[in-house]
Amino acid sequence: MPIIFLSPSLQPFNQYVGGGNEQQYMNEVADAMEPMLRANAIRFTRSKIGESLAEVIRQSNAGNYDLHLALHSNAAGESMSGQLNGADMYYYPYSARGKRAATILAENYKKIALDPNRVQALPTTKLVEVTKTNAPAVLAEVEYHDNEAGANWIRSHICEIAANLTEGLTIYFGLPYIAETEPPRCAVVVTKESPLNLRARPDLHAPVVARIPRGASVMVYGEWKGWAVVGYQDALGYADAAYLR
Repeated sequence: MPIIFLSPSLQPFNQYVGGGNEQQYMNEVADAMEPMLRANAIRFTRSKIGESLAEVIRQSNAGNYDLHLALHSNAAGESMSGQLNGADMYYYPYSARGKRAATILAENYKKIALDPNRVQALPTTKLVEVTKTNAPAVLAEVEYHDNEAGANWIRSHICEIAANLTEGLTIYFGLPYIAETEPPRCAVVVTKESPLNLRARPDLHAPVVARIPRGASVMVYGEWKGWAVVGYQDALGYADAAYLR
């Protein structure tokens, strides 16, 4: 199953027009994404407030992640301060997977953006979260926060931003998108004798990532067309919902 490193901004000094800051609101986006990611069978590790950027990159590089996703909001230079809007998805130009992820996320983001015509995927060799991470990486600048319209849009669209980025990740990983998230609930495997297969995709021919014994307790995070997104021990995947009670 895919696993990402989720890295919301560590920059409380980047103040929003009208109050609040980049670290605050990007962590709110990450908070909203967590249950959405689980519901869509995407595992994640998340950086913590108070860590340095160097520490975050070391953590990311210590794991085997399929994507490093950094969450940021933007501000123009002094001469253009408060005059710009738009969203940018940055990637390392020598990473084909990073470019593909950024392109997918940017295209999908146009569905909710303040100005869909100002959403783009851009190469960069200057941002260390895309140049120094081992995993393919995207740094998402979700909108400009140095003007009233942009700052207000971010504040009022936290859940929409989280849902859209999660949907973009499902497109990138080739998973069905489960928009309706419910509180996680416990279930018991009720197969007759054999274990319940936990699969990488909602498909009977998909690889089996774990075999869950009859009577075992699992957590259910989402459902899609008769398949349940199930967490069992350290595994996350899809299981036939008919065998869960």
